[in-house]
Amino acid sequence: MLTIGEFSRLGRVSPRMLRHYDALGLLCPEAVGENGYRYYKQEQLEPLLRIRRLQDYGFPLAQVGELLAMDREKLLPRLHRRRLDAHYEIYRLQERLRQLEADILRMEGNIVFEEKYQVIVMPDPEQTVFGIRRTVPVTQFHSLFQELWEELARRGMRQAGPVQMLYHSQEFSYENADVEVQVVVEPGTPGAGKKPAYAACATVIHKGPYEGLPSAYEALAAWMAKHPEYRISGPAIDRYLNDPDATPPEELATGVLFPIERV
Repeated sequence: MLTIGEFSRLGRVSPRMLRHYDALGLLCPEAVGENGYRYYKQEQLEPLLRIRRLQDYGFPLAQVGELLAMDREKLLPRLHRRRLDAHYEIYRLQERLRQLEADILRMEGNIVFEEKYQVIVMPDPEQTVFGIRRTVPVTQFHSLFQELWEELARRGMRQAGPVQMLYHSQEFSYENADVEVQVVVEPGTPGAGKKPAYAACATVIHKGPYEGLPSAYEALAAWMAKHPEYRISGPAIDRYLNDPDATPPEELATGVLFPIERV
């Protein structure tokens, strides 16, 4: 048997945290002496390490007990979902760091601050499109575009305009995004549909890798905050203005459109 101090040292967890695990029922000492001292078996190091690992993955302690009780078949989907969340957290942190560094340089007077995006209000005409709509995690967007190209080829359709993605979800979800990928085709193409015309769209052009698109959305959100006379009236659109397979990442151009109407 190990004292709580010895168990703490081997598991690299403070005695205070071990008492917290005990209070939550996650890991209880094997025995408690009459003097109140807690004792653990060496074999309990294995569940301790599992608890620490799940915490390190970002699961709150309130969920760890449930996860510990799961077999591999049930636990694996939870780990996959947590991995998706972690990728998104890293991505957003990188964006925040970039923005923070730019603000620091601007405030220190080391750079002349220039607005990266100019918001333009413009109409967006009706389009003849072929599209595929799915509810998928963000990490599957690329696969959805691949499915679009394969289906376009299978049907013998010809591209006649840009490719775009419409975000139909009522709320943001990294894991379950209701999106539609579309390609503009010739009017009258069998099996094609219509993207409706919008009388007005708040629009910016993002230049550079697609990973920077959240900055364009922030610019549009800031514009909307300053123009409460408008409200969103349709799905946001990412319109890809050049071919990513033939264009260097720094030269990519993407239109981001928010359909709007006056309140």
